[in-house]
Amino acid sequence: MTDAAETPGGENYLAALAGVVADVDSAARRIAAAQIEELRALAAAGRLAEAQSAQRNARVQVHDMALRSIAAEVGGVMRVTDRTVQRRIGEARTLIEGFPATVEAWEQGRIVRGHAIAILETGTSLPAEMWAEFEQVAITRCERDTPNRVRGELEILAHRMHPRSFAERHEEAAATRCVRIVPGRDGMSDVVATVPTVIAEGIHDRLTQQARAIIDTRDTRAAARGGAGVSFGDAATTRSDSDDAAAIVATDNRSTDQVRADVFADLLLAGTPALDDTRDTTAGPLGAIRARVQILVPASTLTGEDDGPCDLAGRSPLDPATARTLAGGTHIWERLFHDPTTGVTVATDSYRVPPRMRRFLQARDQHCRFPGCRVAAIRCEVDHTHDHALGGRTELSNLAHLCQRHHSMKQFTAWRVRQLKGGVLEWTSPLGRTYREDAPTPAVAFTPAEPPPPSAATEPAPF
Repeated sequence: MTDAAETPGGENYLAALAGVVADVDSAARRIAAAQIEELRALAAAGRLAEAQSAQRNARVQVHDMALRSIAAEVGGVMRVTDRTVQRRIGEARTLIEGFPATVEAWEQGRIVRGHAIAILETGTSLPAEMWAEFEQVAITRCERDTPNRVRGELEILAHRMHPRSFAERHEEAAATRCVRIVPGRDGMSDVVATVPTVIAEGIHDRLTQQARAIIDTRDTRAAARGGAGVSFGDAATTRSDSDDAAAIVATDNRSTDQVRADVFADLLLAGTPALDDTRDTTAGPLGAIRARVQILVPASTLTGEDDGPCDLAGRSPLDPATARTLAGGTHIWERLFHDPTTGVTVATDSYRVPPRMRRFLQARDQHCRFPGCRVAAIRCEVDHTHDHALGGRTELSNLAHLCQRHHSMKQFTAWRVRQLKGGVLEWTSPLGRTYREDAPTPAVAFTPAEPPPPSAATEPAPF
């Protein structure tokens, strides 16, 4: 544990840090003002092109030529291509003219540029006549969280408001799935797969679990290695010298990203993970590791009463057909109860291990509870807010999920946290700034059903 007195440099350090933070805050405000001013100028350029063609009662082609000419003129000043400027003019007009309340909130500092972009990109999936209604709700949600966290919630909001069902639109989008290669530099390329989000999440989760198993068992494999070769696809080398084989594993300093990439290629080329052998370790064979995804499904969607979107660990919407398929094959069931006023999860039940307390915390937290972090709860550690070694109890009001990075930061830096009622965390920085981290509101939740109208038999007599 660390306190402020242990901070490197003491008071001088804190004073210097305070100055840096103040400078960053001031610069951020000036940048935001400049960005909004630029957006208004670009929107004005678009209106000028429209007015230019309107004066001549011109065809669409004439308007496009006017817009191209203006974009090229502006591009010369901005030092970007006219195509880029023309695209940005369109985006600026949509944001300035279609989402004025969002721009106002950005100007007032209630939201930041990332929020405005998220509102624009998710809101434009709706018909234009619904934008005003959408942005009012979206701004309220953006004010309480970071752009990366709130985006999935905004997507689900837009899907629920859309006149066409999410299931119908997902079916159309799924028809565009593909795999492509984007050539890079220095002999490298990007392999890009466009697949349903739940498949992408499952791929990434399984690769992450396998990479961690490889990294965590390096010492064990180095000690037990003896003559087994290292293979990749059909190319394999066998070493008779067990010391050399052990040295290969012992000197393996690949990062998690690098191991993930190697396992990805190994699986596609060899069919099974062959590059790193963990069969004789506590991790077991890599092929036995299965992907995990964390989803929330409303009961009405699960039973087929509606086709509303479900939630994939607070990250993005999930189509109902996939959610029902996953629910039908799982061995873990939880029923979630939400406060009808706040939407915060207050209880859950489960039919099997892990313990109910851990399942409740996963349902409540959804992700790492450090401000702005979105690492899913299933990949986080359950932390005692008040250190167990210092008397902190193992109870719901003293537990929260933190990813490894922020768990270590809480333990070894001057950042402090205390847990308030309702799972609210209050973080305090080394400078004394406080950041409130509310328990995330589920993007999908049960709501009280409308009471049925009274039947004729129960209506009072008319006399």
